[in-house]
Amino acid sequence: MASGLDLEARLVISWNGHDLQLAASGTYVILNLPSAQVLDELTGAGKPKDPNRPKGPKGPDPLQQLNDLMRRLGLVLDLRVAGKTWVTFGAGRGPKITLNAVLGKIGSFFRG
Repeated sequence: MASGLDLEARLVISWNGHDLQLAASGTYVILNLPSAQVLDELTGAGKPKDPNRPKGPKGPDPLQQLNDLMRRLGLVLDLRVAGKTWVTFGAGRGPKITLNAVLGKIGSFFRG
């Protein structure tokens, strides 16, 4: 695990017309996205899938990979959507997904 990494940052990134906020203090990093739709755009979750395409072998879990990276760097990443924590990376053996994330994803199905 890395040691001695200490961050201080405040940054607003404009992406596809959306403001993504990044803040860091010490070993704690917060990435705040304005909505679940922006998160879906970033991760490609909203893209239609080709039903005729054969399934390939299952790859590594990207959430676990990000968690492992944060742990190696000695950082904690708090991913927030609309100011509410959805997932925390680097604080334990696996990413911690909150109830806000579960309810937010369920709610996004009804928004159309």
